[in-house]
Amino acid sequence: MRLDVVIPTYNRQASLSRSLASLERARMPSNLAVGITVVDNNSTDETRATVMSWKERLPQLTYVYEKRQGRSFALNAGIAATSGELVGFIDDDEEVDEFWFETVQQAFTNPDLAFIGGPYIPKWETEPPEWLPREYCGVIGDISAGDEIRPYDESYPGILMGGNAVLKRAVLKEVGDYLTSVSRKGKKLLAGEDEDMYQRLLAAKAKGLYIPALRIFHHVPVERLTKSYFRRWCFWRGVSCGVLDRHRPAKVNYLLGIPRYLYGNAARGMFRAVSSVLRRGDVSRRFSDELATWDLVGFMYGKFFYSPEEG
Repeated sequence: MRLDVVIPTYNRQASLSRSLASLERARMPSNLAVGITVVDNNSTDETRATVMSWKERLPQLTYVYEKRQGRSFALNAGIAATSGELVGFIDDDEEVDEFWFETVQQAFTNPDLAFIGGPYIPKWETEPPEWLPREYCGVIGDISAGDEIRPYDESYPGILMGGNAVLKRAVLKEVGDYLTSVSRKGKKLLAGEDEDMYQRLLAAKAKGLYIPALRIFHHVPVERLTKSYFRRWCFWRGVSCGVLDRHRPAKVNYLLGIPRYLYGNAARGMFRAVSSVLRRGDVSRRFSDELATWDLVGFMYGKFFYSPEEG
């Protein structure tokens, strides 16, 4: 069995080195061949030199350059440049757990399994602020569905996140490439390619499992622990969802082209926010309520106004 690990990267040479070091440290099963492909997404720092400096320690390391800006372009370039039966994805600000490769190998002894994912454990650069809302920890890559193996299906509380995922190449060929119109580009924090891929996997009836042992550690820099970053992230995540909704409406009730629950979340949030200010309530709850409005505004803009060609 061969696994190709694809790492898309853009101007993060220092954190990329930490990612590669974690792959070097991880225990390697004797019956799993591993390749590592770094896809440089038009970086302007010393990314290429960093990769070249690692080749002595990681001879299976390959460098690919993808000029078209956007995470999905980099992911698709990595898939096209590799040939293993399995394709794994991690981001350039993550480190894999010591048992990550062993978990992959053990999982795919099940011939019916098409894809797996696992939790993201934050590595805080500084102490998280008191206003950080638990409901929005996915903004900074603090993601877990618990300590039990569970199927990815309609009842799963989330999606397969592309920063900690392994898929059979056969299922990728079946469902197609990552969607490029809703992928992060520069300052536009679009984040819809994983959602789109996940929905296509479910539509194809592909069997997937969330496996808590498939752990990665996600670096959380201090610059992401600001309210302005959370507002921008929620707005652009809403834009991504709005764009996707044009082509694949959700199975929910709509009002004026918008899912009714978004109106409800925003209205309840604004009411609680006003009440909380008057009562000097919990700052985390208050900020979570504000972010519900950014979700709604972003969705409206994505659904009715945003043109993917802008990015």
